[in-house]
Amino acid sequence: MRLKFIIADDHPLFRGALRQALARKSGEADIIEAGDFDTVKKLVLEATDIDLLLLDLTMPGASGLSGLVMLKAIHPALAVVIVSATDDPATVRRALELGASGFISKSASIEGIEKAVSAVLAGDIWAPQEVDLGHEPDPEISDLIQRIRTLTPQQARVLSMLAEGLLNKQIAYELNVSEATIKAHVSAVLQKLGVDSRTQAVIRLAKIGGDGVSMVN
Repeated sequence: MRLKFIIADDHPLFRGALRQALARKSGEADIIEAGDFDTVKKLVLEATDIDLLLLDLTMPGASGLSGLVMLKAIHPALAVVIVSATDDPATVRRALELGASGFISKSASIEGIEKAVSAVLAGDIWAPQEVDLGHEPDPEISDLIQRIRTLTPQQARVLSMLAEGLLNKQIAYELNVSEATIKAHVSAVLQKLGVDSRTQAVIRLAKIGGDGVSMVN
């Protein structure tokens, strides 16, 4: 069975290095490349047979770790591995807590990337062995992550669409449901995030995105 991978990074040279690692690991695999977040989102929406997504969160159109939340909402079962030049414990821990299946430092060797991919494809969670994940020092971020994790995939997707500035009727159209259903989802999202308005919900989500943008390269 041929494996199918998406490599999402805006640097062609690094995409080439990841392609080399995947080819060495998987032989005859289907490898799709994307250089911006909108393309990644479209690929995840259209393809249900992706075995692994290697994702850089600072490509054009990305919104930090909130981008990970969005992709996992679209395809909850998708294995996503963050590939980052910044591998401090907070970045790694937050990515894994928000649903990433692994985290690879951009300083990793080809062999290290192969090992990480093998582990994730086998169903394991991968993090740089030298990183002590510890505990989240920021209680606000810790609370926010736990609240986001209580959202259903559809609720998380609605939240992501709110962050994109879409109106209820636009979200209803995109998800092919009634506007009343979206209103119910929005109410549930606000309750779970502990906020009173759509604007406050988007601001809360941006705290994850902002941290991701500043820390994940």
